[in-house]
This record gives sequence, C-alpha cells and structure tokens, in this order.
Amino acid sequence: MTDQSPDAIRASGGKLSKPPMRDWFIRFGFGAVVSAVAGLVSVIGGPRAGGVFLAFPAILLASLTLVAKQEGEHQAREDARGGVFGTIGLLAFAVVVAVAATRWPLWATLVTASMAWIVVALLGYGVARMAAAGGDESPRDDTSDR
Repeated sequence: MTDQSPDAIRASGGKLSKPPMRDWFIRFGFGAVVSAVAGLVSVIGGPRAGGVFLAFPAILLASLTLVAKQEGEHQAREDARGGVFGTIGLLAFAVVVAVAATRWPLWATLVTASMAWIVVALLGYGVARMAAAGGDESPRDDTSDR
C-alpha cells in the first residue's frame, strides 16, 4: 500500500534533470555567497563569529523560493519544516561531538553523532506528522482582514 497523501516522503532522481540551469545557479550561487560572507566574518571577527555563519543553511532559502514558485507554497512550507527538524538533528550532532570528541576515537564520535542527527531529525518529523502539525493551514483570504 502506497501513501499518496501530499505529505508523503517521496524521492525521485528523475526530477534532478527537470529544473532549468538558472535554478541550479541560484541555489549554488546563493550558497557560495553565504559561504563567502562566513569566510569574511571569520577573517574579521575570528573563527567563533564565522562558525555561527557557517551553520546558516545557505541553500535552503534559495531552494524554498524555487520550490514555492514551481511546486507551490504548501510544498515549500513542508520543506521548511524538514529544514527545522534537520537543524534540530544537527544540534544533536553538535552535542554528541562536543561531549565525545576528546573521549572517544574520531570514527566512533562521528558515527554516533551522525546517528544522533538522523534519529532526532526523523523522530521530530514523525512526531510532528503524527500530531498533524501544520495541518490546520488553509489558503489566506486577504479580504477577511478588511
């Protein structure tokens, strides 16, 4: 049985060839600019200040813009939610590395931190999906505010 709901997780390699080259340049160009800014901040303000900018999801903003244009705002909103859970998972990764890096071998630290990232991100997504987070959204009626 296949889940055909609009919130179903789907992967399709064939879609990689569909976006025009202009969209690829926007995504990677935005990522390059954010990375360059992080590098400049690092040179000017030191590695701690630069590290904050390196955590910025460089390609997410450009991707969300393109997804909203091509697949609609609902899909862009779902992708943004996925970004939130991925970020929370990344925080779990950072905590594991901070605690284990000086105590465990590097390979064990990275494997454990990666597993923490995956588990936390997927668990958060699963809980939000079971709770139907965001399911109450409907198209805005701008005339009701007047």
